[in-house]
Amino acid sequence: MKTKIKMVIDVLMTALLLCLMAYQITGQALHEWFGAGMLVLLIAHNILNIRWYGNLFKGKYRLLRIIQTTFNFSVLISMLCLGYSGIVMSRYVFAALPISGPMATARRMHMAASYWGFVLMSFHLGMHWGMVTGMFRRLLKGRTLPGKKLSGMSVWVLRLVVVLIAGYGLLCFIRKNIVSYMFLKNEFVFFDFEQSKLSVILEYAVMMGFWVFAGFSITKGIGKLSAYAAQKKGDAK
Repeated sequence: MKTKIKMVIDVLMTALLLCLMAYQITGQALHEWFGAGMLVLLIAHNILNIRWYGNLFKGKYRLLRIIQTTFNFSVLISMLCLGYSGIVMSRYVFAALPISGPMATARRMHMAASYWGFVLMSFHLGMHWGMVTGMFRRLLKGRTLPGKKLSGMSVWVLRLVVVLIAGYGLLCFIRKNIVSYMFLKNEFVFFDFEQSKLSVILEYAVMMGFWVFAGFSITKGIGKLSAYAAQKKGDAK
C-alpha cells in the first residue's frame, strides 16, 4: 500500500511540475493552485521517506551517495524557496495569510528556484529511475502479458528513441535559454503566447526527459565504475 501511495505521489509531482512550468497556458490563479498542490505533495513525499533522514549519519559516504544526498537537499532547498516566494507573491491561494516580504526579491527568488527546481527534480528522478521502474514492476507483477521480454533489436530501437528524445530535450533547453533564468542573467521570462498548449507541455516534457536521462546515465556510470574499482581492489588482494 505504501509503495502504491509513493508511486501515485511521484507521478502527480511529475505532472504538476510540467504544469507549473507551463505558466503561459495556466495563468496566475491556476498556477498558484498547482503550486499549493506541489507543496502538499512535497510534504507527503518527505513524510513517506522520513527513514532516509534517519539514515543520514549511518554507513559510509561513497561518491554516488554523496551526489545523491547533495541533489536531494538541493531539491528540498529549491522547493522551500519556491514555497516561500510563492506565498509572498500570492494573489489568490495564500493572499489572506499574514506573510509578507520584499516582492522584487521574492520574484527573483521564485524565477531562479523554478528553473533550478525543474532541473534538479528531473535529475533526481533520473537518479532514482531504477527504483521507479522497480516499483512499477512490483505493482504489475502477475498482470503483464506473456512474451513481455524484448528482443535485442527492440532494445536498441528503444535506446535510440530515448537518446533522440534526450537530445531534442537538450536542444530545447538551449534554445529557450533556460540557463540565463537559472542564474538570473535574464530576469524576465519570454513567453510565446501563440505557441499551442500541447507544444508547450511537450517541450518541457522532452527537457525533463533530457535531465532524467542525464541523472540515470550518470548514476549508472558511477555504479559501474564503483563496481569495477571494487573488483580491481579484490583482485589485488
